[in-house]
Amino acid sequence: MLKFENGKPAITQQTVTCIPGDGVGPEIMESVKAILHAAGASLEWEDARAGSQAFEAGIASGVPQDTIDSLSRNKVALKGPLATPVGYGGKSANVTLRKLFETFGNIRPVRELPGVVTPFSGRGIDLVVVRENVEDLYAGIEHGQTPDVAQCLKLISSKGCEKASRLAFELARAEGRGSVHVATKANIMKKTEGMMKREFEQVAKEYPEIEAHHQLIDNCAHQLVIRPEQFEVILTTNMNGDIISDLTSGLVGGLGLAPSANIGHECGIFEAVHGSAPDLAGKDMANPTALLLSSVMMLRYLGQFEVADKVEGALLVTLDLGGPLPADISRGGRTAGTTAFADRIIANLGEHPEGDMLREYKPIRIPDRPKEVVRDRPLSQTVVGLDVFVQFDGYPRVIGSLLEEAAIGTPFQLKMISNRGTVVYPDRGAVTDCVDHWRCRFMLRDGPEADFSTQALQGLLGRLEQNGLRWMQLEKLNRFDGEDAFTLAQGED
Repeated sequence: MLKFENGKPAITQQTVTCIPGDGVGPEIMESVKAILHAAGASLEWEDARAGSQAFEAGIASGVPQDTIDSLSRNKVALKGPLATPVGYGGKSANVTLRKLFETFGNIRPVRELPGVVTPFSGRGIDLVVVRENVEDLYAGIEHGQTPDVAQCLKLISSKGCEKASRLAFELARAEGRGSVHVATKANIMKKTEGMMKREFEQVAKEYPEIEAHHQLIDNCAHQLVIRPEQFEVILTTNMNGDIISDLTSGLVGGLGLAPSANIGHECGIFEAVHGSAPDLAGKDMANPTALLLSSVMMLRYLGQFEVADKVEGALLVTLDLGGPLPADISRGGRTAGTTAFADRIIANLGEHPEGDMLREYKPIRIPDRPKEVVRDRPLSQTVVGLDVFVQFDGYPRVIGSLLEEAAIGTPFQLKMISNRGTVVYPDRGAVTDCVDHWRCRFMLRDGPEADFSTQALQGLLGRLEQNGLRWMQLEKLNRFDGEDAFTLAQGED
């Protein structure tokens, strides 16, 4: 995104797609634009809409085509909070924007701010959560497989993990940070969360000056409460990052202070991550700090480092002086409305905070877009069996007998049946409260060299249906370069 002249970013007038958002979004956006204008930011605004207005107009994605076109032209957006239906309705417009423009990395910095008193004040919290931003459970690929059981696919790619890992190290290098932790649940999800751990460890070799650590995500959450000052950069998968970044925001005063950047190869979307607070809309009560700090991140992304420092410095001075603050951080003191707080910040433009409150920032090198679709091609790839997911209302011994019978005369033999991940057939003595969703694992009788043909598969499925068994999903059991690419059920040998 940055262009350089004589080794320094070249500052040009930048048109920014402006998405005010829902609820309090338009109010905080106007305040932020006023501050940026007063600070001399070299920006022009192109207004666009997303969220509630789009949903109400019947646009299921929450993002109109003209907004997509605007961001395609400008390659950068500043966005207020968008309302998302919970438990019903269309997709999250926030997630749609991130995925449409392949903003593969989400950056969420948190730091202790002057004048904001929390139980963690004085600990020197100053860290950044970097979150893979387009895959994992957040891909939102869900299916109701039976009336009682739904699934959500957790898709993790080596490419996605590699890019997010590289972004975390590049951010650490740009900000002069000495360590990066990757937080995963690789002890349980060895193929998916384990892939993030493995890719991180490979990328870390290219950044020998930065310490690289692995930590289980649950321990990371625990350590963030016990000793948050130990962290500088935390890298996670998408869902874990969503949760852990909100936790870190809570350590320094809440989501009203939490900026965010969604970084892609060619596009950046900067947003306040807090809710739209419809109950506060139109009352001049919302805190603009999160969106203002997001705009500071945007300015640095665009190479306007001096203006970014000027805006951030004015905010820090304003907070340090105390006095009227937004209600969510006033802690019972005098409160300032959205406009009044913005006016105070404008009045302090050009003032410098004391001490080392302002970190030195350098441009972040964004990872290149890989030219190939496939990153890792195995030398050998074989199929050793098949998982068939079946709907059945009954007991393990009954479905087991039906499956054994169905496999007679086919290349497959039944190895085990699991229910919610635990082996229930053959009987291992487990006490499982079964549901109507069964994973039935068939292995090729003659090993991986046996015929796994479509005709043989159709024969097995046909016999299942003849025995009154409704199947809804198939998964081949692959072996890549001699290593099984599937996990065992609890209790499976």
